[in-house]
Amino acid sequence: MKCTFFGHSSFLLETEHHSLLFDPFISQNPLANNIDIDSINPDYILISHAHGDHIADVEHIAKRSESMIIANFEIVNHFAEKGITGFAMNSGGSHLFPFGNIAMTHAYHSSSFPDGTYGGNPNGFVIQAEGKTIYYSGDTAISSDFALLSERYDIDLAILPIGNVFTMDYFDAERACKMLKARKCMGVHFDTFPPIKIDHDIVRTYMKLKGQDFFLPNIGVQFDL
Repeated sequence: MKCTFFGHSSFLLETEHHSLLFDPFISQNPLANNIDIDSINPDYILISHAHGDHIADVEHIAKRSESMIIANFEIVNHFAEKGITGFAMNSGGSHLFPFGNIAMTHAYHSSSFPDGTYGGNPNGFVIQAEGKTIYYSGDTAISSDFALLSERYDIDLAILPIGNVFTMDYFDAERACKMLKARKCMGVHFDTFPPIKIDHDIVRTYMKLKGQDFFLPNIGVQFDL
């Protein structure tokens, strides 16, 4: 399995036969101006919540690539009105797809579409495919839920927001990594806007001090899982 980071909270997971794009906010992100969204052709688009910085490119990519959306009921219905196929889930539910299993988790955040309409509950995802388990928390605060997830799942990679202000910061992300017992953790949702700009050296030093295998991905870089 491979992963490519597209900035903010957007990334692509690729299995041998399928690709999953998460929270595409690329064309409106000045830090990702070297990414050509028309080169991204996912089979599925997973959406954690309805905020504009997580759905900006959903319609464009989904219609061009004929992708299926996986999200909560409200988000799936929203894009169904635009002619996009979706599979609706909700917190605590799971489903076996052709590429593997997805469980939808709860996230401690808010969720509304850019026009202010209700976007349903914010969520995260546990993806099990090709012998790997990936947890993407979505935008969230720290929660004791992380400890419960570690009781059920053996997590290879946890993908967590660290930018503070709108989500947890890197202090709480480090605590979350410990509760999740993840082998490796990746930070997202940082630097895109002035309020969530971080000092990369401070974050790396802190994580190393705590003995946490944690990294900040570079935009456009692909790595193996």
